[in-house]
Amino acid sequence: MVNSTGPRRPRADARRNAERLLAEAETVFREHGVDAPLEHIARRAGVAIGTLYGHFPNRRSLLGALLRERNDRLFALGDRLADGPDAEADAALASWIHAVVEHAAAYQGLAGVLADGVDDTASELHASCARMLAIGERLIARARASGAIRPEVHGKDVFALMNAAAWLRRHGSAEQADRLVAFTVTGMRATPA
Repeated sequence: MVNSTGPRRPRADARRNAERLLAEAETVFREHGVDAPLEHIARRAGVAIGTLYGHFPNRRSLLGALLRERNDRLFALGDRLADGPDAEADAALASWIHAVVEHAAAYQGLAGVLADGVDDTASELHASCARMLAIGERLIARARASGAIRPEVHGKDVFALMNAAAWLRRHGSAEQADRLVAFTVTGMRATPA
């Protein structure tokens, strides 16, 4: 007999395994970065590596699942900023840059994975990276239209800045990363005629 009610829910133990794997991945990635051995995550979750791969076929799919809620919050913020008043377009762009830098600095190595995900259409992270870039482009277009930033500022450049600042936040200091962002945002602003 075929079940016509739709896909079956995963068994309770499978859901618990996935939740444990995500919780341990959060801890391991925070402590050791996104290149930490997946075997370490499986061991800490008390499951075999095959169980990890059964839920998450590769590192990027594990990262994508781990970042899903954070991405949703980040995208909601970006949409609110992009729909805000034109008079605040400059401040909205700066807020977006700071939010993405903090997001990308969550784990050592995440900034590089996100930078790679923009152009890698096969990556499980591509859609979220493309959405981050699209929100940035909307904010840049608004700031450009309001005359707040220079016409030569482009989304990919701002995305590269955000990833560089996130890397610096993890490998240097938050203060140094914030200064880099502040200098760059100041440099993006249109100079009065």
